[in-house]
Amino acid sequence: MASQGVNVLRYSALVAGLIYGVYHQNSITAQAKQAEADREYARKERLIQQAKAEWKKKTAPKDTKAESGVITDPEDSRFDLEAFLKMKAGEL
Repeated sequence: MASQGVNVLRYSALVAGLIYGVYHQNSITAQAKQAEADREYARKERLIQQAKAEWKKKTAPKDTKAESGVITDPEDSRFDLEAFLKMKAGEL
């Protein structure tokens, strides 16, 4: 039979090992959850950036100058009707 002091040390080591194991498992789980949250955030951020780029491409104003340099957008303040009509007449 082992003495009482040795048994106390054995059980103390066992309890300390169990407590350390629970603590270590919790820290590993917390790190895994944080890494998953970071990956999800990065994925959403990429989707937002991609959506912004697509929206810019979709809503970008069309090229207001043709090859001849005439502004063809009537909403533009620099629009010249005479130059536009001459350009259209030259295309026909």
